[in-house]
Amino acid sequence: MFQAKNCRARRAALAAVAALAATALMAAPAAAAPVSTSAGTASAASTSAGSPGCLMTCAAANPGTVGAASSQPASTSGAGGSVSAQATPAAHPGYYLAAADGGVYSFGTGNLGQVRPTPLNKPIVGVASTPSGGGYWMAASDGGVFSYGVAGFHGSTGNVALNKPIVGIAGDATGGGYWMVASDGGIFQFGDAAFYGSTGNVALNKPIVGMAATPDGKGYWLVASDGGIFEFGDAAFYGSTGNVALNKPIVGMAATPDGKGYWLVASDGGIFEFGDAGFYGSTGNVHLNKPIVGMAASPTGGYWLVATDGGIFDFGGAPYLGSTGGAPGPAPIIGIAGTGFGAEYPAGTIGTDVSWPQCNKTYPAPGNPVSVVGVNDGSEFSSNPCYASQAANAGPNLTVYINVNAVAQGDAHAMSGPAGNCAASDLNCQGYNWGFNSAQQSVAFSYATGYRPTMWWLDVEGPCGFSSVLWLCGTAGQASNAAVIRGAVDDLHANGLTAGIYSTYVQWADITGGHQNADGSYTDYVNFPGLPIWIATVPSSVASWPGYCTDPMYSFAQGSPWLVQWLGGSGSPTDPYDGDYACAV
Repeated sequence: MFQAKNCRARRAALAAVAALAATALMAAPAAAAPVSTSAGTASAASTSAGSPGCLMTCAAANPGTVGAASSQPASTSGAGGSVSAQATPAAHPGYYLAAADGGVYSFGTGNLGQVRPTPLNKPIVGVASTPSGGGYWMAASDGGVFSYGVAGFHGSTGNVALNKPIVGIAGDATGGGYWMVASDGGIFQFGDAAFYGSTGNVALNKPIVGMAATPDGKGYWLVASDGGIFEFGDAAFYGSTGNVALNKPIVGMAATPDGKGYWLVASDGGIFEFGDAGFYGSTGNVHLNKPIVGMAASPTGGYWLVATDGGIFDFGGAPYLGSTGGAPGPAPIIGIAGTGFGAEYPAGTIGTDVSWPQCNKTYPAPGNPVSVVGVNDGSEFSSNPCYASQAANAGPNLTVYINVNAVAQGDAHAMSGPAGNCAASDLNCQGYNWGFNSAQQSVAFSYATGYRPTMWWLDVEGPCGFSSVLWLCGTAGQASNAAVIRGAVDDLHANGLTAGIYSTYVQWADITGGHQNADGSYTDYVNFPGLPIWIATVPSSVASWPGYCTDPMYSFAQGSPWLVQWLGGSGSPTDPYDGDYACAV
């Protein structure tokens, strides 16, 4: 993915990326004390603006009452998705958003597959991830199950006549089974998930809307739309809102990591916490563009809420990793599944990167687990003429890279932008606008083409002294270069996207500033701690690839290595394409 058209084969490097934290596009409202009820915390103003355009209207009273009991409907089987083996990455928070048409959006973790565009008999209503983070299940309202990654298919009710529609799914502690729950509280267990009880033959005041399993998989909770809680197995009762007047109905729940508490969430984002579940914030008194439809607990503490437009609201220690709030897909989001073992690319897998040089040539095998496509035609403010066909070939695992280089001083794209109207001599101001506006153009082009990838790499290479110089030289030039990169990263984050940097440790220091140490390593002056990095042009020895992921010598910008790349050629596993190896994040 070398920038200059006449230098595509020489890949000296890319640069580091910027903070993975969300850029708040709209000011959060002033904090207000949470309204406490006997059932929990009804609402609070503290909110993190996870996605653009997620703030608009809500309220209205909706009292609810509880019911209770259990019965066991018959366990049935049917047909569903397929399984594929995959390495389990190291601990790293991430989440999946599932859409009603079976589309999947992954953030901080890889997209392992989706039903879309295959037509469904019934819409998807629930999503659950495996304990290892290497797979997920989706359930349709008829009980059809679709499994991806290491999530096994163990059965479904897809060809069974149900009394009431399925409304949720939860995986067991081993990843070897799952439960589905219907709106009458009927439980359907598959694989090694055991039956502990249900409300399938009990008259409920309000329908069941979701479920959560205990950490050891020996019990589960069901929650009704009035917040009534029904506990089975070793799941303990810690409280409910079943006899509390709610502004909006409950739409989901999540258990705490130790199973000694749980949260309930209403469609206005009001949070009700019980047991050892802490209150970290809500959108209960914030106007939302679209209603909340689900929540997931973060392994780092706190929780995420998701709206039907894919807007994400993060609270406590839950990191913001991206959303679809600024560019909703063709079908509404119906739920979220979190994982503590996420990675954009499954660890140890191999794939390719392609762009304009591969136009009118044979593409790699479709659907590689690592599939990176260039958005530009070799430079900023340009478009890859083959982007649509290459993105289609990548399939649901599409991730992309964009070209960035030194500011074109005095250019209209540099003179005005989020940094303001710049003076002719202010290269830092111009650099930031240049980077921001160039990334904005690339995102707009991709969206207009019909593709909304969530992982975006910045191609940062070609410092002074290289055959193709793409950046400014000297200390002042390096400061401007860093502003370009920061501007591009900030635009990507403003769009709810994950940003990363492709470079080498030598080029990153030369472009943004740094010095070489006695051992040959570099100390960087510009850093983005924890940001994903893609290490360019490593030797093609298969045995050496994993070492580049962990050797600090080859890292840069205090980033986290996600990919290593080698040039395609004879003997390369991806010959004739440049190949990419996924690190354990």
